Amino acid sequence: MSRIGRNPIDVTNGVEVKIEGNLITVNGPKGTLTQEFDPEITITNNDGKITLERASDHKDQRAKHGLYRALIANMIEGVSTGYKKQLEFHGVGYRAVAKGQILEMVVGFSHPIHMEIPTEIKLVAETQKGKPPVVTLESHDKQLLGHVAAKIRSFRTPEPYKGKGIRYTDEYIRRKAGKSAAK
Repeated sequence: MSRIGRNPIDVTNGVEVKIEGNLITVNGPKGTLTQEFDPEITITNNDGKITLERASDHKDQRAKHGLYRALIANMIEGVSTGYKKQLEFHGVGYRAVAKGQILEMVVGFSHPIHMEIPTEIKLVAETQKGKPPVVTLESHDKQLLGHVAAKIRSFRTPEPYKGKGIRYTDEYIRRKAGKSAAK
């Protein structure tokens, strides 16, 4: 048995879970999420506890057993408490401005980058004197939030020599000495 897959999931107060065929819908105060799953994985909801069972011990089904358990747990946590990611812009002249759902970034290119953020994500850009600009993304969908944050970070990934780039606030960049250290 999968150690993660066999753990039951507790449904928190205010969260409603519907299982119809091979589709699960989780509804809560922050929003609604749906996920399709493999029909060979059986999902049951008994008095606020969700359990997952698999039909056989095939390698593919063992992998999906833990995957679907983690996805459903993330959905329940997302619609009840939500998720948050923060990105810092380190570099001379780097800026980030939120105009509604459009994020305008100046990260060392000859032109500013305009990125439209999906409506499911709440966008806030803050700039304080003496500190790098910080972009905060909040959503109930963990997959979408991680995808958008990774896309923003990909425009200028942090480099190890000067530390310039877009990084998560809790991310540590290992610094290198450069050419002058070789002498």
